[in-house]
This record gives sequence, C-alpha cells and structure tokens, in this order.
Amino acid sequence: MDDLFNVSSPHAQADSPLADRMRPQVLDDIIGQDHILGPGRLLRRAIQADRLSSIILYGPPGTGKTSLARVIANTTRSVFESLNAVLTGIKDIREVIDRSDERRRLYSRRTILFVDEVHRWNKAQQDALLPWVENGTVILIGATTENPFFEVNRALVSRSRIFQLKSLTSEDLHKAALRCLADTERGYGKWQVEFLNGALEHLVEVAGGDARSLLNALELAIETSANHWPPEEGSEICVTLEAAEESIQRRALLYDRDGDYHYDTISAFIKSIRGSDPDGALYWLAKMVRAGEDPAFLFRRMIISSMEDVGLADPQAITTVISCAEAFDRIGYPEGNFALSLACLYLATAPKSNTTLAYFDALKEVERQDAEVPNHLRDASRDAEGFGHGEGYIYPHAYREHWAAQQYLPSALRGRIFYNPSESGFEGRIREGVLLKREIQGAVILSDTGDGEILSWSAASRGREGWFKRLESGRGAQLLSDRDVIFSRCSIARHHRILIAAADEGLLIWESLRRVPEGLAAALVESPQSKEALERFYQGLDPNLDPSEGPIIHSQKGLPSPQEAELHFGSPQFDHIIAREPWRRTRGGTEAFKTFSQGAALLLAPGGSLVILMSPPALGERLSRILREDLGAPSDLTASLSQAEEAFFNAASPLLKDDPVKADPGSWAWDSSHLVSAFQDAGFKVDITEIDQREERLLTDKDLSAWFNQEKSSWGAFIAASLGEKDFNQIHSILEEGIKKGPLTWKWKSLLLKGDI
Repeated sequence: MDDLFNVSSPHAQADSPLADRMRPQVLDDIIGQDHILGPGRLLRRAIQADRLSSIILYGPPGTGKTSLARVIANTTRSVFESLNAVLTGIKDIREVIDRSDERRRLYSRRTILFVDEVHRWNKAQQDALLPWVENGTVILIGATTENPFFEVNRALVSRSRIFQLKSLTSEDLHKAALRCLADTERGYGKWQVEFLNGALEHLVEVAGGDARSLLNALELAIETSANHWPPEEGSEICVTLEAAEESIQRRALLYDRDGDYHYDTISAFIKSIRGSDPDGALYWLAKMVRAGEDPAFLFRRMIISSMEDVGLADPQAITTVISCAEAFDRIGYPEGNFALSLACLYLATAPKSNTTLAYFDALKEVERQDAEVPNHLRDASRDAEGFGHGEGYIYPHAYREHWAAQQYLPSALRGRIFYNPSESGFEGRIREGVLLKREIQGAVILSDTGDGEILSWSAASRGREGWFKRLESGRGAQLLSDRDVIFSRCSIARHHRILIAAADEGLLIWESLRRVPEGLAAALVESPQSKEALERFYQGLDPNLDPSEGPIIHSQKGLPSPQEAELHFGSPQFDHIIAREPWRRTRGGTEAFKTFSQGAALLLAPGGSLVILMSPPALGERLSRILREDLGAPSDLTASLSQAEEAFFNAASPLLKDDPVKADPGSWAWDSSHLVSAFQDAGFKVDITEIDQREERLLTDKDLSAWFNQEKSSWGAFIAASLGEKDFNQIHSILEEGIKKGPLTWKWKSLLLKGDI
C-alpha cells in the first residue's frame, strides 16, 4: 500500500523533493482551481462538511490532484487509505476492502480510498472495486490524467462525480513560486534568493501550467546556483536566465494516435468546425494529416459533424462530405488532400444547427417510461368496433395544406417538446411554420381533459374548458419566455455562483441548477412554506438525487448581507443575481429599489452582473384600451376612463391624498427612470430594455368583482370617484358581457434591467 499520506509530521520530510514538501495542507493552501474549490463551490462545501461522495479528479499533471487528496486526508474524520494503481493489484484492493468493511460494521466509520493513476488498473481490477463503492463500504477518490470517460470503467464513472482540474495559469504558478521562496520551513525563505533577467518568468512560462514541473525546475535552479548546498542562512543566491534555461526544458508537442493528444486534436478540429472557423479547422486538419492520421477516421468524424453540427441548417452537408470521402477513396494522397480540405471548408462555413440531438431527448423519455399509444392513433383496422381504436383520428390530407392539429405524443407527455428548430439556413426557413403548427397544436391538445374510451361533455363546457387549458399553456409559455430573456443576458459558466431573489415560484431555480453543476444555485424565498415546497419538489424530480447537490434555499425577506450569505449559502459573493418580478408581492418604489440595489452591490463579486425582469404597474394593461379596441365601447366613455386610469397609475390626482401610495409616489407609478437612478447610485453600470408583452387572457366574474369592489379595490374607488357611479356601472356592464365572448388579448410592457459592477 502506498504511504503517500502517512507522513510523520505536518510537513513533508526535509530531504523530500521541493514539490513534495510544498504540497498544500489545507484547502486555502491550494492555488488555482477556483472553479471547483472557490467559496461556495460544490466540492469545497462537500470537503468542509466532511460529506464527500465518490469523485474522480481528472486533469493534466501538476494541477494538484494528489495535493487535493492530501488536503482531504488532513480534513476528514473518516479513515483515509491510499493505493497507487501502478504498484498495486486485486490483492491490495481486497485487503483495503476487508479493513474498510470491518470498520463499517464494527465501528460505523467511513473509509475514503484514494487511488492515484486509477486509469492504470485494468477492467478486472476496476470491477473488483465497483461493488464496494456502490454499497458505500469505501468512498472513492480517483486521480487520473486520462479522460475517465474513456479510460475508467463506465460503471465506476457513473457512480462518481467527475471534477476536472485545469492547468494553472501563469499568475497561479508565479504565486506558487513566491510562496516557495517565502516559506522558511519547507521552501527557501531562509536564504535571499534573487532571479535575474526574467529567469523566474522563463520558468513559469515553460512549466506550461504544471506546478510540479515548475517546483522541480525551481529546486534545481536555486540549489545549483549556490556555491554549495545548503549555504549558510541568510546567504544570497542569484539565479540567472541561463541557469533557469538549463533547469527546465521546453515542452515537446507530441501526437500520439492512441493517447489523449490524438483525442484533444480531433476535438479541436471538430470544435473549430462547429465554431465556423475555417482557419482553425484547416490548421488542426493539417496537423493530423502531417502526423499520419487515418483519412477514414477524419472523414468519419466530419460525416458525424455534418449531421450533429450542421444538420437541417444545410441538409446537403452530409451529401457533400460523403462525396468527398468517396472521391478520396478513388484518388488517394496527395491529391486527396483537396477532398479533405473541401469537406472541412464546407462544414466550417455552413450554417449550424444541432437540433438532431432532439432524438436523444426522446430516447430518454422512452427509457424513462413506456407510454401508451393514444386511442385515436391506434390501428383502427382490428379493434375499432370493440374498443373504439382509431376513433377521433383526423386525416391530415383532408385539410388545406395537408395538416390539422391533433395529439401525437402519449398523454403522459402532452406538451413535451423535443425538437426546437434553429434560425440557421434551411432550418431557419422552416422554423416559423414548425412553431406556428406547434402553437396551434398545443392549444388543441391541452384543451383535452381525458384519454378514456368514452367521453362525456357538452359543447359549451368543452369550449370554455378549452379556453382555460389554452390560457394555462399561454401562461407557461410566458413564464418560459421570461426565463429565457433573463438567462440570455447572463454569461454563465458551469462553476459560477447564482443568487435567485424572490424565487418562491421556482421558475429560475431549476434552470440555474442545470447551468451551474459545479457551482452554486442559491435561492431566496419569502416564506418557510415556499422553501419546504421547493425542496420537496427538487426531491420529487428523482428520489435518488443527493440533497447536497441541489439548490440551497433560504427563507428571508430582502437580500442578505455578505455575512448572512456566507452563513446560509457558504459564499459571501455571487457571480450573478437574477430575479423575476421581485416586487410582485410588495410595491416597488425609490426606497425599495435603493435597498435592493445597495444590497446587490455588496453581494456581487468583481465583474458580476445583475439581471431583473419586472412589470411596472404604470406600464400595465388599461381596461380603457380593451373597451375601445376589443369590445367597441362608446368613445366618450373610453376616453374618460383612459384619463382616469392614467391619473391613477401616475398617482397624480388629489383624490389619492388619503391613499397609502401617496406616502411614496414611486411605489405605484414607478418607471425605468426610478430604477436607473437607484442602481446607478449603488455603483452599477445600467442597461435597461423595454419589452412588449401580450397573452390571451380569459377574464372571469371573479376578476370583475375584485376590480369593481370600491371598498377593497383602490382602483375601483378611484375610478368611481373620477367618473361617477353611472359611467362606472356602465363600464362594469360592458365588461360583464364582453368576457362571455371568450379570451381577450392582454397587453403590457416589462422592463429588463442589466446591471454590471
């Protein structure tokens, strides 16, 4: 068994290599990897809480995989065992498992097993570990420089969370070097080390993101620059550029057709095609051809790209690439380079669409449940008489344009969308028709309430029920549209930290969680009941979900202070703050905006952004417009109502002197100017956009009762006082008749505010 972690003191032995002596001891010692170990990140929270589940650390050499494992060993209360896959086999695994199983059964103690170079184990060795990881006897920490999706047992990968460590930046390496030079116990702080003529910068540059390489070179450069080693404490040591160059060799660019570089290069090639960069695509193509890559492999990947990345944006792409592949087979090298180049350039310059991936979404649904075929789609030739199979099917060719709206998905998947056409090329030309048919089809499908063999309904009830269903669908589409507008203004990376304010409806939480799997999705709700409901909903998504990997939800009115945020969410700052209608339960206004903007400025990390979508009452729908445009009310009546409504929403009438809104005129009549002023005063660079909104809305008697009740409705009291009882009652009567005709178009404006720190 490897005794890598069984050192006799908090620091490595004095005669150990510098890279080993300088290994971090605690989380805060780790340099770089902030995307997975920064404040509030998932892995950091798991380590600090000592609730680590099985993980695989994947990254280039010298990025800190083993160092991170050592930090975990120093932090956890579990027993820590370690193996090196190069030096151990099944016998060693069995010995560790026996000890771990005994601890678990007799003492209820967990065992964390660190396996370095885990990809070095063959399939049988990895399989020997699998059942013990699955039943929790050991918690695995695997470290590998190879892509675990290719080199590690798939079953083992599926039971572990993979964290990718990135090459350290020049700033990270420079920081590591300075820490080493200042450390009097493990480094060279006892001596006055000076680097001349950019020697340290050379070591940092050539190390290429590898901390171990840097520290090894640093050790060699310093100790060979002294007259003898070790010199007296306080002695000066000068490291020249020549000494630095002799201490480290430049990286060699290799192309291993069976290793990571092979996969990295083809990945760069395909990503250049996907990114529509013909220059990058040609460079990586030439590199692979020059290294002797198999042309059949290159054409195979380009054929896949023509379907995956170009797809319906240019349906001719696959035909062109296959023709080029056939041409190459006939002519070979060197003229075959033209075929490779033609296929490469065609794909790189073609419009892009990845909508063919919709198949895999449909496949997931098939694997998740075996849904019944709807009755009207079943074969009518055999069971129509006995069971009514096929009854209700609409024959599309009997209709204009050979299309009619009806349900084709199973009832359990009503409203499910797999395919979303892009706006590129050919697909952009068919997009409008696809979406229009889907919109109409959705209205028809959602108006259905049952899928039984026998239905009982009346024309009147079914029609009104259909309106409600269609309007529910419209409300869902409106919410999704609002969500997409908000996220379109956020540049979110997988490791970012997002704070969702006023998140009681949950609309933004699940999309945030999907976008930051390695970061933090934190949500503020106004009531404990909302918190409980949202946490219950998260668990309902999948009973096997780990609550520690879900959103962190906290009940609190208003934004927290950084100290409160760190207490509740594990991070004092966030990369993004987002909200939809944060003042829908309370009136906005100058004081509300001031409090929110100042709190947000304290919570955002440098370079962070805030995005809020809100609908000011002053920009809302007017009943006067509905009466005038939709219901044909008398013009003098609608004109009087319009004038009264504008006075009400602008808080400009003396009749409002006793109304609570007069305490803060902006609380009801606020607009973009109030927002801009408040957020600019808090230090934000503000961009605000006005968005036209509309939806089909079915008004009810309940709505009218709420509006026209003068005792409970400030709007009703004000309008009645402005127009007089006669006109007020006439408006009420016109609306009562109008709502019986069906849905009305409801129009309003929303404001989208983007604030950058």
